Amino acid sequence: MDTTDFNDLEEEFQRRVSRIVWCSVATVDRSGRPRSRILHPIWEGTTGWIATGRQTLKTKHLAANDSVSLCYWDPDHQQIYAECRAEWADDITEKQRIWDLFKSTPGPLGYDPAMIWPDGADAPGFGILKLTPWRIELSSISEMSQGKAPLVWRAPAD
Repeated sequence: MDTTDFNDLEEEFQRRVSRIVWCSVATVDRSGRPRSRILHPIWEGTTGWIATGRQTLKTKHLAANDSVSLCYWDPDHQQIYAECRAEWADDITEKQRIWDLFKSTPGPLGYDPAMIWPDGADAPGFGILKLTPWRIELSSISEMSQGKAPLVWRAPAD
């Protein structure tokens, strides 16, 4: 099923991301090749947030190509694929808000960022990536084996 109404899949999307937590995130390098790493987003509706190092290879990748692809998977073969635009949220007020969101959200989805960045949200190495998806797909092997199509949300056209 395809939809432009995020409400059609939000409950199942949140259930899965809250349970699976970690996902593979691919960027594109300067030679046009994909590169993946495991990251830990938290979602507010259709906006994803990733607390991550600011001086990393992904920073160079995103400067040239702001597209990322996320893949969540679990042993029951439930998947989420999210194709997004990524941008750095450098405003200190927003960085602090997302820091607090990670810290106040119960585990395993939430965690205390000070474990990694003891100097706080204004530390030079602490970064927040804002994810704005244009497509999210929920699927599972069990549903596909029953002939059920994936649930696909696409952002409404501008």
